[in-house]
Amino acid sequence: MSFYEEIGGHDTIKRMVDVFYQEVALDPVLKPMYPEDDLGPAANRLTMFLEQYWGGPTTYMEKRGHPRLMLRHKAFHVNPDARDRWLMHMRTALDEVQLSPMHDAAFWDYLERAAHMLVNTFEPTPEP
Repeated sequence: MSFYEEIGGHDTIKRMVDVFYQEVALDPVLKPMYPEDDLGPAANRLTMFLEQYWGGPTTYMEKRGHPRLMLRHKAFHVNPDARDRWLMHMRTALDEVQLSPMHDAAFWDYLERAAHMLVNTFEPTPEP
């Protein structure tokens, strides 16, 4: 059984992503990074990515190609503040889905490593 199946598959990841984007929608630093007014397309992309990463359907690769996370995030101002806010909202989302301690630790470890990898500037967040 894959990690994806062990944590509850699509329903769990979708619920987590939905909670995450509810938080992002209220965040004055992160929300402006999303080009669409509607966060639905971003939520769909993240859902597909996380499903594929954890052993679920490969829909992300089929529709969008290789994730190329650093390249896809290069255009955004990802400083330590943005990283920490992203992680804070992801922590809220993970807490919402109540994974087992082992699964939670593995998921959180990945999220922390990805968030740190995507920092591309140490300049302060620009004023709107």
